[in-house]
Amino acid sequence: MATQRKDARLLLVALGANVSVNEESLEQTLARAIKAMAESGFAIRAISRFFRTPCFPEGAGPDYVNAAIAVRSAFSPSQVLERLHTIEAQFGRERVQRWGQRTLDLDLIGMEDVVLPDVTQFHQWRSLDPALQAKTAPDRLILPHPRLQDRAFVLVPLVDIARHWRHPVLGETLDQLLARLPKQDIAQVTPL
Repeated sequence: MATQRKDARLLLVALGANVSVNEESLEQTLARAIKAMAESGFAIRAISRFFRTPCFPEGAGPDYVNAAIAVRSAFSPSQVLERLHTIEAQFGRERVQRWGQRTLDLDLIGMEDVVLPDVTQFHQWRSLDPALQAKTAPDRLILPHPRLQDRAFVLVPLVDIARHWRHPVLGETLDQLLARLPKQDIAQVTPL
């Protein structure tokens, strides 16, 4: 495990997979990904339970296994993203289709109270028309993740490990954001 530097920040990372790697279970893939993150210099602080979740968007493939982890790191946001993408590639992730099937998806959800690149661009991406969301990806890192408040498959695991983390733009805790989602969305995120 990585040692914690004084300038290390707490990061929240969402993990997901819905395509098997080398015939291993999706749970094994996520467990190996967490180990790879530790070996890549992230200090693991908390790991959520694993959850079975419906594929998003609906009908785009088999169900996912999702989880979340809290890590400490002194890496810059761009270094974090680069390391997460490197780990995804080691697990066979290919960025072919937006919201397509994935052997591994590692999303940087939040980094303490950091907002990137700024509040205006955060709101632009957060309010992007749903049809454009499926086709358009930002050309830079947006923090916090602009749609985390809309996704039970992200919020339920995050609440497991960081329920009191406060969204730096919306001003609400993860518990409060989760309480706003439809009950049927939350019920579809089932612990394994």
